[in-house]
Amino acid sequence: MKLNHTICAILLGTHLIGEVATAGDRRFTYVYESTTSAKGEIEVENFATWKTRRDGSGRANEFDFRHEIEYGVTDRLQAAIYVADWKVSEERPIYKATAFELIYNMTNPVTDLLGSALYGEVKLGDQQFKLEGKILLQKNFGPIVMAYNAGIEAEWEGERFGHYEERSGEFMESFGVSYQVSPRFLLGGEFLHEVGFDEWQEAGDPVIYAGPNASFRFDRFFVTTTAMVQVTAVKDEPDFQLRTIFGMHF
Repeated sequence: MKLNHTICAILLGTHLIGEVATAGDRRFTYVYESTTSAKGEIEVENFATWKTRRDGSGRANEFDFRHEIEYGVTDRLQAAIYVADWKVSEERPIYKATAFELIYNMTNPVTDLLGSALYGEVKLGDQQFKLEGKILLQKNFGPIVMAYNAGIEAEWEGERFGHYEERSGEFMESFGVSYQVSPRFLLGGEFLHEVGFDEWQEAGDPVIYAGPNASFRFDRFFVTTTAMVQVTAVKDEPDFQLRTIFGMHF
């Protein structure tokens, strides 16, 4: 009996070590997982998002980019800085903002009934200031991982720094499921729902996206990509989005 308990403990410990070691390798690109990087671990992530929609003159394209550095402050607290968010629209690059992010892990998605974490973000740019908060939920069932996020974003915009004439809010929620086909390849899908509030009063049309995703793992490097199609008919929002994250941890 003691031998069986010892074997089970070793297997469980090995499994948990694997979870921690790959916590930074993202399975999703729109959905955040509740797990955080191990203490002292540094990870660099580069986001590239292509958005396209039809407007009065035909099809409009936009390319968004983000460069992020993450650091495991403790085994539960992860800090990150978005060195730069920028986009290419109408064939010219435009700087958008720099941001600071914190994720605090509360429960484990493997050993607890439900994994959970709190997410906070402050974003500051030449013409915008944003605050965002989310609850991150996750549950692991062997090779299957399911994650859900719900959050509120407040945004102030203006012609120049410190002079914000416009304010708005947004409620967003997202869901993702991922299946580990092999240790180096994962396949799944993501769902995104957003509702904007102009001046925090009038709600805009809800927009919903859904699509497949895939993640490729290497020793210290990963690539995850998601293709999202708008399943609603909101004209001012992209019809299609393709996001890819290239990450490396140290």
